[in-house]
Amino acid sequence: MNELTFDTGALIALERRRQRILQVLTRAVALRVRIIVPAAVVTEWWRGRSKVREDILSKLVIEPLSESIAKLAGDALAAVEGATAVDAMVMASAALRGGAVYTSDRDDLEALRAFFPSVRILSV
Repeated sequence: MNELTFDTGALIALERRRQRILQVLTRAVALRVRIIVPAAVVTEWWRGRSKVREDILSKLVIEPLSESIAKLAGDALAAVEGATAVDAMVMASAALRGGAVYTSDRDDLEALRAFFPSVRILSV
């Protein structure tokens, strides 16, 4: 696996220094696995500049919202009742790369797996 996607819960877990996600991050950096974070996730997570947040961001690739991700996420929102736009963008982003998503909110992302069956969902 060359890429992972982190959602908002993964960034919060990193900020709170949760051991499991810190190990994932350390291992990914060591193996040169890219960690992708859709820009909308940063919007949900960011609450002002801090050294911890800047350090976390320095290890991530922030993915802008492309037209293809926006359309795929919109299709998912139409298909999965109760899904949120940011969760749909996270799953669309991972689906386009055939990757896995780290999250603290498995239930919401599992609901979206009906639309994105190729995406693996991993807990932080």
